[in-house]
Amino acid sequence: MNATVATVEVSRDRLEVSLQDGRRASAPLSWFPKLAATTPEARRMWEPCAAGLGIHWPLIDEDLSVAGLLRSDRDAA
Repeated sequence: MNATVATVEVSRDRLEVSLQDGRRASAPLSWFPKLAATTPEARRMWEPCAAGLGIHWPLIDEDLSVAGLLRSDRDAA
C-alpha cells in the first residue's frame, strides 16, 4: 500500500508529515533549503500532489515525495 499524506507541519527547524495510515515522518528543515529559506506563510500553503503520494508548496514551486521523505527519515534514525 502506498503512503499518502494527511497533514504537513513545518516549524522553524523541522518538517513533520502525518500519513493517512497513521505513520509520521520528520526531518530537519535544513534538509530542504527552499522550505528553510521561505516565509512561514509559504510553508503553511501546501497541497497534496500525485494522488497524495507527494507534497507541493505552490508559492515556492517545491515538491517532495512521501516515499523519499520516509526513506530519509529511516536513514536518519
